[in-house]
Amino acid sequence: MADNKKKTPFPKFNIYWMYMLVFAGLIAAYWMTGNSMAKEVPQNKFEEMVASGGVESIVVYNKETAEAVINDSLANVVFGNVYKPRQGYKPKVSSKIGSLENFEKKVDEWKTNGQFKGDISYDTTSDISTIFWYFGPVLLLIGFWFFFMKRMGSGGMGGGGIFSVGKSKAMLFDKDNANKVTFEDVAGLAEAKVEINEIVDFLKSPEHYTELGGKIPKGALLVGPPGTGKTLLAKAVAGEANVPFFSMSGSDFVEMFVGVGASRVRDLFRQAKEKAPCIVFIDEIDAVGRARGRNANMGGNDERESTLNQLLTEMDGFGSNSGVIILAATNRADILDKALLRAGRFDRQIYVELPELSDRKEIFQVHLRNVKTDGSVDIDQLARQTPGFSGADIANVCNEAALIAARRKKQAVQRQDFMDAIDRIIGGLEKKSKVITDDERKSIAYHEAGHATVSWHLQYADPLIKVTIVPRGKALGAAWYMPEERQIEPKQALLDEVCSLLAGRVAEDMFLGFIDTGALNDLERATKIAYAMVTYYGMSDKLPNISYYDSSGQEYGFTKPYSETRAQTIDVEVQAIIDSQYQRARQILEIYTDGHHQLAHLLLEREVIYTEDAERIFGKRKWLSRTEEIMRIAEESKARENEVQAEDSNDPWATPPPFKHND
Repeated sequence: MADNKKKTPFPKFNIYWMYMLVFAGLIAAYWMTGNSMAKEVPQNKFEEMVASGGVESIVVYNKETAEAVINDSLANVVFGNVYKPRQGYKPKVSSKIGSLENFEKKVDEWKTNGQFKGDISYDTTSDISTIFWYFGPVLLLIGFWFFFMKRMGSGGMGGGGIFSVGKSKAMLFDKDNANKVTFEDVAGLAEAKVEINEIVDFLKSPEHYTELGGKIPKGALLVGPPGTGKTLLAKAVAGEANVPFFSMSGSDFVEMFVGVGASRVRDLFRQAKEKAPCIVFIDEIDAVGRARGRNANMGGNDERESTLNQLLTEMDGFGSNSGVIILAATNRADILDKALLRAGRFDRQIYVELPELSDRKEIFQVHLRNVKTDGSVDIDQLARQTPGFSGADIANVCNEAALIAARRKKQAVQRQDFMDAIDRIIGGLEKKSKVITDDERKSIAYHEAGHATVSWHLQYADPLIKVTIVPRGKALGAAWYMPEERQIEPKQALLDEVCSLLAGRVAEDMFLGFIDTGALNDLERATKIAYAMVTYYGMSDKLPNISYYDSSGQEYGFTKPYSETRAQTIDVEVQAIIDSQYQRARQILEIYTDGHHQLAHLLLEREVIYTEDAERIFGKRKWLSRTEEIMRIAEESKARENEVQAEDSNDPWATPPPFKHND
């Protein structure tokens, strides 16, 4: 029967026990040495010392004990040869006093007789207070250490404190998680979904691949700009495959202690193998996956490289059919170590680009599910007006529009709310309270009208939406266009863009007789485009078909890949492009001077003008926008398909007649 009794397990050793032992030792030392450094003497001896006149002051503690400070002559008698006078030290004796009333009467007698001329005081401090008085600094140090260890345990080392520092901090989203994400929650990214769907199929039915001898990629790297949905896509893979999903950031591997990163990598893969089949997702892997050997003089570099080495070992260590698949995301794939990208580790790179027009429509539809809108909201127009927006930007537009509508006490979010939200995100908040003089308003109006006039008469310029001279963000005026998303940019499109950018400065010079600093951003953008045409795209007459662009991201070190003579030629070519487009903008404004002045006066009067105003002044644009051209091509293609189908239906040999059975 005794063997069947459950034995009480002996508690495991904890580092906090040592602190408790030290504290207990301090308390014991206090009680052993007493709460005073005074020498205790009998009561009659104490009274004789006071009567002899050798006592300087008396302190009565808790109405029981009297402690007296004695002079050096009496100290020699009391302590003998052991006593040696030293600065800052007062010899003391103490004694029990019995009745406090009797002791006070004796003190009065000593003072009357002139035997005691010092002061007498009473201290009712408890023993506990005395303990903290003597050992307060030590207790404060111990308390600070406890607090430090507590923070280390909860903030960066898990629940086990310093002994769990090497444990993985990955968040586990189990397959039964209520907040499951599927491909339906990820709008757009059609090409990325096709590539990554193979991983989902493998996790659902791995035997279909293993029977044929196929091997699924061990790791897939999601590469793309911020906010394009890389993390959401990885969660959707786990949700579709219905498997556990470990999520961890690359910075979570890095810690202040040496060897922690490698330990956490080992613990992460150990947990993943126990939950297999599963997905391990490492967000921002460039935090630990940077190329080794750079910045070799940095002290913390060895720890990061050891973490990367352990990650490489673990990814190459488990079997290909173990059911553990690694997904990682980064927007800096160019700085990752080459060993991390080789076949057998992250051997597949999935590019998650900024959404196209059709993708943005789907993203708007997803984010507008919970937004109450009316019939004025056109998703197609919203998608066209947000080129270059990521999924996160579009979500921000929808949320900002809802906030604006709520601020205006509306019952539903309307089209104008979305327009204002896009303006708010692109240009910043309107600053109507900003003080601007009449001369400044006129300069801004002529400047913005110059942009609008020239861009309206250029073939490749973006269609105008609206122009405003109300300060917004850091800009004193702004113009909104409908950017065309071209896959390739012809040379004339770049020249038209430079021309329209310089039009504001040209308008100031022509119609106001002076120039100002308001064209800074325009000049910066125009100069960058001109340099890109010469040095990147090979669009220069004197330097044709030469590109100094380095797509690998390694750059050229400390030297330029061209001589000083070539650099002078580049500068001359860039200046020639800027000068020619400046003169071109001047010629356009000379032709349409009256229209420019009408636009400028409208801006001064109303502060905002729209496409309708430009059409009323200049007439409709001569050129179709790229979107309109694509729609025209699609309609022509559809018409040709209908004609072919009609011809096939009239040809009796084109399609065999259906078999008809007669009963």
